[in-house]
Amino acid sequence: MTAVLAALGTMAAIAVIGWLLSRFGVLGEHAELVLAKVVFTIATPSLLMVTIAGADLHLLLTRTALTTALTTTVVAAVAVLVLRLVLHRSAADSTVGALSASYLNAGNLGLPLAVYLLGDAVAVVPTMLFQLLILAPVAFTVLDSRGGEGGSRWAPVTRPLRNPIIVSALLGIVLALLPWSLPEVVFEPFRLIGAAAAPLALITLGMSLAGARAASSRAPLPDLALVVVLRAVVHPALAILIGQAVGLHGEALLAVVVMASLPTAQNVLVYAVQYGHGQAIARDAQLATTALCLPVMIVVTAWLL
Repeated sequence: MTAVLAALGTMAAIAVIGWLLSRFGVLGEHAELVLAKVVFTIATPSLLMVTIAGADLHLLLTRTALTTALTTTVVAAVAVLVLRLVLHRSAADSTVGALSASYLNAGNLGLPLAVYLLGDAVAVVPTMLFQLLILAPVAFTVLDSRGGEGGSRWAPVTRPLRNPIIVSALLGIVLALLPWSLPEVVFEPFRLIGAAAAPLALITLGMSLAGARAASSRAPLPDLALVVVLRAVVHPALAILIGQAVGLHGEALLAVVVMASLPTAQNVLVYAVQYGHGQAIARDAQLATTALCLPVMIVVTAWLL
């Protein structure tokens, strides 16, 4: 668990920097929004394009990928249904809530966990691909449809197609399917820009915390309880049940369940800031699930090994 503690400590340190920058007004009044836009429009699309272009898409056809897809879909669907039909949240807020419950921190925590705990970085790939290729585009399609386009009947189609994250994911798929590879020098600028996505997202989180002192800026307790239970309890439990049902055992099952135990990704807050919906639930869910992820993983590992 040393890798988990090191990753959590690094994330906390970067978030503290963001908190300090906001607390003392170093970057100005609108810095949080500007940073979120940089992450959303430039850094994250660059990272996604390079990641997907270099991924083995055949990993989407494995039992591990099937388990990941089923469990994530169930968690996201339950979150949307409860938030929309029971708690009567807007479509945009329900979408961000569903992302908070189902979109995992596969980069900052998933990768070191896969390497040090499971011995293979490939373990995180099915989770990352499902999030990048399925979960995020579907969520952005809903969020983009809320933005309006002067009443144009083509708005629901054109807005998602201009979303930088969706476009970069589609471009990454095209590059991954090509029978030949582009020279590395072509990818290097995007790789360098993409490396800024995670730290800038964490700085944005820290800045959000600095402005979250008022009670009105906190997530509603029913929403937060729902998201945290789905993220920290239901998703890992579903991964065990569905993984065993499709024939996963041993380290393969452990890999799926550990990935399902990851906390909410910091990028969910970036997306919430970008679209102006659900910032409180995205921020509070990330903090709560990050605090819970270590004890959850200890229990899961002890149970399965």
